[in-house]
Amino acid sequence: MKITGVRTHVLGTAWRNLTIVEVLTDEGITGLGEVRMLNHTDALHGFLREAVPRHLVGSDPFDVESLVHRMVRHDFARAGEIAMSALAILEIACWDIKGKALGLPVYKLLGGAVRDRVKAYANGWYQVERTPEEFHAAARRVVQRGYRGLKLDPFGAGMFELDAEETARSISLVEAVRSAVGSDVDIYIEMHGRFSAATAIRVAGLLAPYRPAWLEEPVPPENLKALAKVAAHTDIPIATGERLHTRFDYRDLFELQAADIIQTDITHSGGLLEAKKLAGEAESHYLLMAPHNVGGAVSTAANVHLAATTVNFAVQEYFNDFADPFVNECVPGLPAVVDGYFALPDKPGLGVELNHEVLAEHPRVPVSFNLFSAGWERRQAHAGA
Repeated sequence: MKITGVRTHVLGTAWRNLTIVEVLTDEGITGLGEVRMLNHTDALHGFLREAVPRHLVGSDPFDVESLVHRMVRHDFARAGEIAMSALAILEIACWDIKGKALGLPVYKLLGGAVRDRVKAYANGWYQVERTPEEFHAAARRVVQRGYRGLKLDPFGAGMFELDAEETARSISLVEAVRSAVGSDVDIYIEMHGRFSAATAIRVAGLLAPYRPAWLEEPVPPENLKALAKVAAHTDIPIATGERLHTRFDYRDLFELQAADIIQTDITHSGGLLEAKKLAGEAESHYLLMAPHNVGGAVSTAANVHLAATTVNFAVQEYFNDFADPFVNECVPGLPAVVDGYFALPDKPGLGVELNHEVLAEHPRVPVSFNLFSAGWERRQAHAGA
């Protein structure tokens, strides 16, 4: 079997554009890959225009290790987000092809299942006014849907510092959510790399009474020693990794023991095989994997297959029960979250297929999404590219 080409599509929503690729073969089997690029969709597509004929066309989709090596090493450039995202969506599509060709779910090819269902937590549910009353009501809807975990960033447009008024407001939102969901539901606190180490430590102390399951990216990702400083001053577990794009980026993180949960985004870090290698290294440091996932059904399906076969997997992020229901209609086949869990896919490959008619109904949207702008949590359209 040989790869003959790639079709590239964009599924548009008010706050995210999802690039979906179809990798074509000379035997008529097609594989799907997907990634959400935050404000860099055109950069990804430009990279693909060069990379596909150079590295993909004419190759065997079963030779994933070779594909990774060519795209990471042969271009003689340090692999960043754009390159690793392009690699990831092509690599994931190759796994989809392999599973379809062999009549097996992808997780069977990655070592087989170590669990019979995959725990999920909800994100994207708090597209409401930043008031305790609105957050309380929205959180109640999450648990009524069966979820036993939910994540929120309560900090508005905060950057580096948080004044007394915004601090009190943010903590009141977490208090309202804990009151809404009770003591036996996990609350994951997202910080989006907003704070200095000193501010993150202060805020962690204020959050402690509400028993967060983790603090996610409390400081920007460039300075791992600052992250280690935060970890040393709080008993709340630290989670990070969505903006680390290669296995090699994690070496210092592991050596510093600066985090407890690794949140690699498989669509930004080279795909499934790279994530499996990272999971093995994380396991050797007694760390858990909870992959970042802001994508649609294709990337979620890939994450579910990874979770099925990863011993140190903890929980899977999921947006699409609370944001843009047509995203799943565009790519049907993903198991629904029932009582807080995904069932394992049982169809060959990733188990999802592209519905071109629904895709055509939701073209690319001009979106410029800024996590440091007032009202970002409403996830409404902004002018931009």
